[in-house]
Amino acid sequence: MLDALKERAAKKGVTNIVATCGNAMSLPYPNETFNAAYIIGSLGEMPDTVAVLRELRRVLKRNGRLVVAEVIIDPDFVSINQLKSKAAEAGFHHHLTTGPTYSYFARFSLSSE
Repeated sequence: MLDALKERAAKKGVTNIVATCGNAMSLPYPNETFNAAYIIGSLGEMPDTVAVLRELRRVLKRNGRLVVAEVIIDPDFVSINQLKSKAAEAGFHHHLTTGPTYSYFARFSLSSE
């Protein structure tokens, strides 16, 4: 996946991406590194969802945002209600959920603003 990302970026002339392999429960980045993070269709495959969300919270800047996307046909689908509960436990605030009935995108932040 990292090779595919680098290839797509190179084709589009994007040079500010550093593809890095890491464990989602122990990301190889300092605190408050990123403005945003996203997870698409893989959160349910993680053995400890709350630990992953806490780690994402750690690497996001104070005004950062997290977007999670899920598709219901995924065998590891995380329902929006499960996600909201786990995200709140990890310190995120839910702001918006959008999408058709078979999928969703949910936006979270570290503050309630």
